[in-house]
Amino acid sequence: MLKIRIKFSKSGNMKFVGHLDTMRYFQKVMRRAEIDIAYSAGFSPHQIMSFAAPLGVGIESEGEYVDIEVNSTFSTAEAIRRLNENMVEGYWVNDYRKLPDDSKPAMSIVSCADYTLSYRDGYETDLSFNQLREAVHAFYEERESIFIIKNTKKSQKEIDLKPLIYAFEVHEEEGIPAFYLKISTGSTDNLKPELVMEHFYRFLGKELSDFTFRTLRHDVYTGNAAEGFYSLNDCGTVIL
Repeated sequence: MLKIRIKFSKSGNMKFVGHLDTMRYFQKVMRRAEIDIAYSAGFSPHQIMSFAAPLGVGIESEGEYVDIEVNSTFSTAEAIRRLNENMVEGYWVNDYRKLPDDSKPAMSIVSCADYTLSYRDGYETDLSFNQLREAVHAFYEERESIFIIKNTKKSQKEIDLKPLIYAFEVHEEEGIPAFYLKISTGSTDNLKPELVMEHFYRFLGKELSDFTFRTLRHDVYTGNAAEGFYSLNDCGTVIL
């Protein structure tokens, strides 16, 4: 069997579709596109398929990943064509690559992801771009630690956000400030961009509304801060 990694985007109304429904949808698309996907053994066989870091409802993404195993495969170009012919608007396959035989599942190697958070109409801040840039510098770059109390399912615990944030910047999009975050993601230390922005707003002495930002995930990475991060897509090779 061959291991394949598929990179796809999720946008528009599809951002409101949850992870389980996305998984069921891709199972149907594999059949419609005639991808020779492998099935598990046993009484109730299922497609061998696993996703990387699940995307939160309401978040768009340019870089989501699903790993599959196949018995045989088309070329990268042909597989992408077949998959996209069977996609609904809002899902789009960007790449289809063969992984090394000894590669680990995407979900087990994810270490970070990056995002842009843009203001929704009517929720813009009254602070200027320069004021926000100075505030980001004071909140993130000048502090050695950013301790917060995080609520878990069973209790509360104190965590330091600083080592979990790899980049925090503000830039302008058509004259309106937008924030870029590169943060820890995965099974060990999973940090949500909304949590960072919530505490940044508290630092500003402001209350953050749930509807303030549109969130776009750019990509998902493996690696570490010391040696560098690289996209999950770089783990595979194009099939000719």
